[in-house]
Amino acid sequence: MPSPKRRRAGALPLRPLLALAGALVLASLVVLAAWLVALDRQVVRQFEGRRWNLPAQVYARPLEVYAGLRLGAEEFQAELTALGYSRTDQPRSQGSYSRGGTRFRLVTRPFQFWDGRQEPQAATVLFGPGGVTALTGPDGSDLPLLRLDPPFIGNIFTVHGEDRVVLPPDQVPKLLTDTLKVVEDRDFDEHIGVSFRGIARAMLANVRAGSIEQGASTLTQQLVRSYFLSNERTLSRKLREAAMAILLEAHFEKDDLLNAYVNEIYLGQAGDRAIHGFGLASQFYFGRPLTELEPAEIALLVAVVRGPSLYDPRRNPETARKRRDLVLDLMAEFSLLTPEAAAKARSQPLGVRGKASTFASYNPTFMDRVRRELRDDYDDDDLLNAGLRIMTNLDPRLQALAERRLAEGLAELEKTRRKQAGSLDGAVVITGSQTPDIVAIVGGRNLRMQGFNRALDAKRPIGSLVKPAVFLAALQTGQFTLASTLLDAPLTLKLDTGKEWAPENYDRQYRGDVTLARALAESLNLPTVRLGLEVGTRKVATTLRSLGTEKAPPALPSLLLGAVDLTPLEVAQVYQSLASGGFRAPLKAVRAVLDAEGKALARTQLSVDRAADPAAVYQVNAALVEVFERGTARGAKGLLPAGLVVAGKTGTSNDLRDSWFAGFTNDHVAVVWVGADDNRPTGLSGASGALPIWARIVAGFGDNGYEPVPVTGVTEQWFDYDTGFAADPGCADLVRLPLPDGTELPPKPGCEPRAGGGGGMNWLRDLFN
Repeated sequence: MPSPKRRRAGALPLRPLLALAGALVLASLVVLAAWLVALDRQVVRQFEGRRWNLPAQVYARPLEVYAGLRLGAEEFQAELTALGYSRTDQPRSQGSYSRGGTRFRLVTRPFQFWDGRQEPQAATVLFGPGGVTALTGPDGSDLPLLRLDPPFIGNIFTVHGEDRVVLPPDQVPKLLTDTLKVVEDRDFDEHIGVSFRGIARAMLANVRAGSIEQGASTLTQQLVRSYFLSNERTLSRKLREAAMAILLEAHFEKDDLLNAYVNEIYLGQAGDRAIHGFGLASQFYFGRPLTELEPAEIALLVAVVRGPSLYDPRRNPETARKRRDLVLDLMAEFSLLTPEAAAKARSQPLGVRGKASTFASYNPTFMDRVRRELRDDYDDDDLLNAGLRIMTNLDPRLQALAERRLAEGLAELEKTRRKQAGSLDGAVVITGSQTPDIVAIVGGRNLRMQGFNRALDAKRPIGSLVKPAVFLAALQTGQFTLASTLLDAPLTLKLDTGKEWAPENYDRQYRGDVTLARALAESLNLPTVRLGLEVGTRKVATTLRSLGTEKAPPALPSLLLGAVDLTPLEVAQVYQSLASGGFRAPLKAVRAVLDAEGKALARTQLSVDRAADPAAVYQVNAALVEVFERGTARGAKGLLPAGLVVAGKTGTSNDLRDSWFAGFTNDHVAVVWVGADDNRPTGLSGASGALPIWARIVAGFGDNGYEPVPVTGVTEQWFDYDTGFAADPGCADLVRLPLPDGTELPPKPGCEPRAGGGGGMNWLRDLFN
């Protein structure tokens, strides 16, 4: 039998090799197919689910202009500038205006308000020394009201810090999409998601330029990168990006992908807010809607796409300008602009407005309040996905005023008191006087820091801010008037704990008998404690709860001097009830909520309750006016406009830890707190700390002075401020305040009024009027 032949060394049979190779290829194809199927499912599911996310958009109040409005021409122009209105010689398009002296001509923008859609409206506004003197339409006829579009604040809930304004295709200028194709992806309309021709063209252009001038990624690949992937530079990530781009192109129309790109692409950073999409970027860089942008501005936005940090027009204006001009050259080369239009655009400045850190007047503390109100009525999913429009009461002018005055005031206090810079902080809440609208909230001197909200959450002892509630409780009994007297003398109480409490006046002085008016105006502790004990601490606690605290405080004697912790917002609620004449309505930051179609959604009806007897509130408020005339706030008169009548009260906690002032005009209630976060003594009373800041804020309001609505049951009478007696002006310090009808005041011994004067002191009324 012949012996078997040996295979030559290194030789392998061909058929098994082919079989093995085929198996490996088949297995690879199976794995690849499975990977592509899984990837396809992921792409379709995530893209369809995410591209329709419509986070709730939040707006400040719209400025409503009418003849008689107390608003200066400069303030009006500031409003227009903040809204991004373009100044021109002949305003014909929406969002434009002209100015000649005190006369403005403008065309407003369209906007869907809670009471209907407003189309662009042409109008002329004329200003005089007292404000708006005339408002007319294009034909010269008088207009009753002109409403500007409201300033955009931001989105109520952002995903992973992303913020965007989602635009439908009809709100995206064709010039923008055409420019994107020319600059970023000239084969967009033909390729399948990746462009080999584009890759070759980019390589050639970059070699010629000696630098990276063109990218090879298609718009679809850029969209995939933004939607699904990180920015890591690896081959596997690049292959995954190309596959996903091809899959997207297979499932979705080009127009859908382009619109998704317009709304998704990252274009800048505002603090911790990532600016995504051209809709928000237009507001971020130019303060105007995308539809109003000029070619030079569109070119700058497209320039930023290549590198939002490198081409940031605020940080790197020269680099951004060179890139913008390159985009303009391409727009002219591909006939999107005429050479003349492109040259004109290149000659224009970048036109970027504001600072990234203050974009859209974003205020975390006010937005915090908006979120809390919305959570009571809406699910988080609706706020994130339903395209709601949130119309708030935020007044950007007053918000900016309060922020500025608080920061300036704290810095000044630290300097004059030789305190370490940054050792003090504060909070401000501003509401309407006759409406419960919250128009401004400042939660601290670090305006953009999110976290602990002092205005809403810092519960601190309110000190003498409680005293109006004590006096209101007494006046409501009918046993006291502002001319009644109280003893200002040492007092010691034995408490239920067995300890003794001996309160003192702030100045540790005693005055004997004083009127209720003087005790409240000068914030005298001992008369207040005596009054509260006679009325009953439980009645005082109930009165405070009725005015607006979340719950009635413990009815302890220390309550009478403000040993109750409230937030600045709660204090604002209490004083708003006083300013409105004794009627309480819950304070609110949200005015209306509209759905994606602009329809106003039903909300819980606003409840208004009678918090106290209007006649008693009228008397308390009159005494609070005397706080500025004769009491603890008289030092602030020089900080207020001459003749402005205001009402308010100082508050100081034990050891000078908390400095408060709360007060109101006819139009607004303002509350200011100053203190230290670690609760250390500040050395500031209400008059020395919070009051100057409050006065400077109120001085900027432009409000009417406090003038209460007349009530029945009281009559203005003259009496001696110290004793409460009727008296002749030659021997008494007279004050005119409301007293209950029928009140007969005894004459001051040795200082009887002239015959015929009577309890009403008519001759004195005639003299002083």
